[in-house]
Amino acid sequence: ARTLARQLLLDEDLAEVLALAHDLGHPPFGHAGERALDAVVATAGGFDHNVQSFRIVTQLETRYADFDGLNLTWESLEGLIKHNGPPALSDRSDDHRVVASLAGFQEKMDLQLECFASAEAQVAALADDIAWHTHDIDDGLRAGLITLKDLGDVQLLRHVLRDLEKRQRRDQSRDIYEIVRVLITQLVADVVGESRSRLGQLEPRSPDDIRGASEAVVGFSSEMFVGLKELRAFLFERLYHHRRVMDVMDKAQGIVRELVEAYASGQAEMPDEWARAASGIGAEARLRLVSDFVAGMTDRYAIEQHRALFDHTPELR
Repeated sequence: ARTLARQLLLDEDLAEVLALAHDLGHPPFGHAGERALDAVVATAGGFDHNVQSFRIVTQLETRYADFDGLNLTWESLEGLIKHNGPPALSDRSDDHRVVASLAGFQEKMDLQLECFASAEAQVAALADDIAWHTHDIDDGLRAGLITLKDLGDVQLLRHVLRDLEKRQRRDQSRDIYEIVRVLITQLVADVVGESRSRLGQLEPRSPDDIRGASEAVVGFSSEMFVGLKELRAFLFERLYHHRRVMDVMDKAQGIVRELVEAYASGQAEMPDEWARAASGIGAEARLRLVSDFVAGMTDRYAIEQHRALFDHTPELR
């Protein structure tokens, strides 16, 4: 994100803040944990990691005497909630949930949900795409779920594999690093070139010109977009839906679901601060509080807590 912001003459610090903060709301086990939480707390409004990220920095963190949340700028809050585009103009159900969750906040601070976010927020979103596409390839290869030969089915990677075959010093670790390095470089260069072209056509004189544009000013070229679509389809088919991965995700969802049910029913006690907050509140409010507690766990802590409560904690491998 900082590299892209530097190349496009944007605010590197804002881009970094948004890159660091955009996934704060992810619960243990990432999207698997999110699915489990959304189902088990459905009667209390469900769970969405983008909404949760915003709740963390505006409500759940308590550092200041005069207000809840962190002392963030308007640009940070705007970018956090809008980095995937204007939620008020989206057809996605997740974005409708984001808009609904912000109704009360909008009365205090209008985040212009019908407009694009800053170029720095758009940079953070593209940096996230680059990161997960490339590093999931790394993880898949090292875990033995996909092979170098498999990658030959992906147009974006064929030239990298051909270049590897010409090299004299070959081992799996070097090959994997080279594939990831070259792909990151290729994707970053494409975003920089395409975004410079879009900015050149728009000729913005202020950040509001970018927010009011008819399309995002930071993005992949049409050719790269097609290549990434193919890569994404490959990763879903060969990696994310791999039997071993799906089995682990099912077990992870079970851990999250059982933790929430145990704390919500009173079968298990939360730490003192959380237990005091849960005292005397209604069932729906308690369920939301429990979801906040579980969502803030790391993978390791969730497993430890489950082991302390149950005698059937699965091995996630």
